[in-house]
Amino acid sequence: MTDGAITAAAEADPDNPPLTDQELARGLFARDVRRARAALGQTQEAFAQALHIPVATLRNWEQGRITPDPALRALMKLVLDDPGRAVRVLAA
Repeated sequence: MTDGAITAAAEADPDNPPLTDQELARGLFARDVRRARAALGQTQEAFAQALHIPVATLRNWEQGRITPDPALRALMKLVLDDPGRAVRVLAA
């Protein structure tokens, strides 16, 4: 199938509606949070502690249950840029 045919088939599927911008943002944010935690090789508990947040909050982030606010997106950009350094700075 061509890319156009694949897109048309996906858009025509009533069981698989396209993501809204908000749903896509939550999914991308969730992926970034998991990627940052994986880069450090930390458990959810250890990563949440390093970020000074409840582990339930981290789980909500990783499962895409929240819509990140601008401050949260900025924090995660810093963490993604250099996870080790970000955790060291937050620990100080």
